[in-house]
Amino acid sequence: MASQINPIVVDLDGTLIKTDMLFESANQFITENPLHFWQPFIWLMRGRSHLKEQLAQRYRFDAANLPYNEGVVTWLRSEASKGTPIYLATASNKVIADAVASHLKLFTGVFASEGDVNLKASRKRDRLIAEFGERQFDYVGNEGDDLAVWEKSKNSHVVSSSTVLLSKVDSLGNKGKVFASQAGGLKPLVKAMRLHQWVKNLLVFLPILGAHQISNTPALIEAVLAFISFGLCASSVYLLNDLVDIENDRQHARKRARPFAAGKLSLLTGWLLWPILTISAFALAWATLPAAFTGVLLVYFAVTLAYSFSLKRFAILDVLVLAGLYTIRIVAGAVATGIPLSFWLLTFSMFIFLSLAFMKRYSELKSVKDAGQEGKLPGRGYAADDLEAVSAMGVVSGYLSILVLALYIQDSYTAVLYRTPQIIWLACPLMLYWVSRTWLITHRGAMNDDPVMFAIKDRVSHLVALCFVLIFILAAI
Repeated sequence: MASQINPIVVDLDGTLIKTDMLFESANQFITENPLHFWQPFIWLMRGRSHLKEQLAQRYRFDAANLPYNEGVVTWLRSEASKGTPIYLATASNKVIADAVASHLKLFTGVFASEGDVNLKASRKRDRLIAEFGERQFDYVGNEGDDLAVWEKSKNSHVVSSSTVLLSKVDSLGNKGKVFASQAGGLKPLVKAMRLHQWVKNLLVFLPILGAHQISNTPALIEAVLAFISFGLCASSVYLLNDLVDIENDRQHARKRARPFAAGKLSLLTGWLLWPILTISAFALAWATLPAAFTGVLLVYFAVTLAYSFSLKRFAILDVLVLAGLYTIRIVAGAVATGIPLSFWLLTFSMFIFLSLAFMKRYSELKSVKDAGQEGKLPGRGYAADDLEAVSAMGVVSGYLSILVLALYIQDSYTAVLYRTPQIIWLACPLMLYWVSRTWLITHRGAMNDDPVMFAIKDRVSHLVALCFVLIFILAAI
């Protein structure tokens, strides 16, 4: 007589998927209803299960886009092919659990939180014992709350790299398979904060360089403080933007690898960290720099919030905002150091950054069109058919910046700053080459989602930048 096959019961949050559906649903509710951010706390007062039910009723998601633990899913499919019954048992609401089960088409049955019952820890244990019997099922979990279930399971399969948790499971004497978990840690946090993007904040030094006051030590110190303040503020906005845009990121070929979208970093971490970074940025600015700089930083923060929550969905307006956010950094540098703003610098920056913003959108649109998706760019106001128009506007903006540079050479103030301003003419064909080359690369589909970061990593761009600086130095001496 063949022995009975014990079913395998698998948890959802942090086990089958790399994220937590309570945080996912709360994140979507708050980002779509920021003025009602307090509502989940009211629901929580009536119990955790009530909170989950209210959020689940309002949650819109595609189960196919969730960050699954592929190793776990592959193993479960292998076991299912052998005739092993597979069940999903989760503290997430049943509406969400059923959507996941419907997508995977793997489970014999689903147990989930419903009504006033939060199916977690001892409640989950009792439900599974009532269904299968003690020691008559295997259980796959990932956290300390699962110990109550593992104690009564035949085999305890663990999705975790925590030595403390694995030690506790060892003590039960029934440890089965172990799936390493890479979620959390410093690396995804640094990636989410995009510290490498702080290089964009070097724009605060342009007023000093443009006015030839590089030897002005007090101004340099103020510029450094402005750089740090903008960096902290920008990192906070990057975190918030990724939280707001998580569903769209998961539909994007490259952005789906971002820490929040990929489930490598908890959404709760993001919601705790971005306000801390914001407060730190403004505290540093207020304590060390002129009040006007704090005002500019506030404008930057407000505009980036508006962009994250709304403006990025409007075609053309979104690229104007992106270009403006770069220019604001230059304004901030002038305000922080007390160096007057240059009309030519502002005008040049407006057109060149507008070109780069269009380049960013073109790259995203092309990736969508190349993937055979003829509809709209997710979360943006563009359709695949807008490709040529976006390209034309971007190229023209880039060339206009070079025209501004040429006109700058003829300005009377330029003759005061430079001994031989005519030498600056050499920068014009150099910029023509760089703008034309970067757009050609973009048309070929070789541009990443951030043209600025592309330029920072591109050797030809390094050479062009070096020659550009040398031309201005030669014009000055």
